[in-house]
Amino acid sequence: MADLGTYRKKRDFSKTAEPAGSEPTSSGSRFVVHKHSATADHYDLRLELDGVLKSWAVPKGPSLNPADKRFAAATEDHPIDYIDFEGVIPEGEYGGGPMIVWDTGDWAPMGDPRADLKKGAFKFRLWGDKLKGGWMLTRLKGKPEDKGKEGWLLFKEHDTAMDTKTDILTARPKA
Repeated sequence: MADLGTYRKKRDFSKTAEPAGSEPTSSGSRFVVHKHSATADHYDLRLELDGVLKSWAVPKGPSLNPADKRFAAATEDHPIDYIDFEGVIPEGEYGGGPMIVWDTGDWAPMGDPRADLKKGAFKFRLWGDKLKGGWMLTRLKGKPEDKGKEGWLLFKEHDTAMDTKTDILTARPKA
């Protein structure tokens, strides 16, 4: 079972509105991508699994172009009630800065998610407002890149939801 100890140790809940979270219980199939303006702007991909949100910080954000391989640093598990968290984390606190829900929806693994994460080759499908179709996280070999955090690459699979022309991060909805 997942553990929220690392998440809680990094935060002072008397100063931040982030949820402390209850103990991990059952699991659903939701996902969220937060746009987070902390030390540097980035996007946090979070997948509900084993009663927590498995999380990766993606500095350049997701891309619908399968040719774009985006670095994703594995971060600590987050509580399920973080899935709809939006707000400003106070300056001086871990992750200080504004955060919004950029995309949300459901996800499904294309295999055994626990075994695939352990092996470092994890395929999944997303059904969100902005992100859809097949995706892959693959663990980087060698030394982790981001201050001791495990390095992965996030990329879009070749399918009907891919788009090699649109930058999903700057695209505006059609009126």
